[in-house]
Amino acid sequence: MPATPEPSEGHPTAANVGNVHLPWLVIRQDENGNRYRVGRFATRAEAQRVADSLDARWHAQLHAVELTLGRTE
Repeated sequence: MPATPEPSEGHPTAANVGNVHLPWLVIRQDENGNRYRVGRFATRAEAQRVADSLDARWHAQLHAVELTLGRTE
């Protein structure tokens, strides 16, 4: 997977934010196969809702939900 661009200032980058564990990622893949992290979520259901919402708006791109398995970045 290509390097994920750095988020804008003020956005967390670790899987743990304070005492909240955010293991579920929404990943956007464009038509060229480039992948970018869109957001982190506490539950799969929350991440899937976001991915489904983005898929409804962006037809040329795929939004997938992935589990980080405890990794931090």
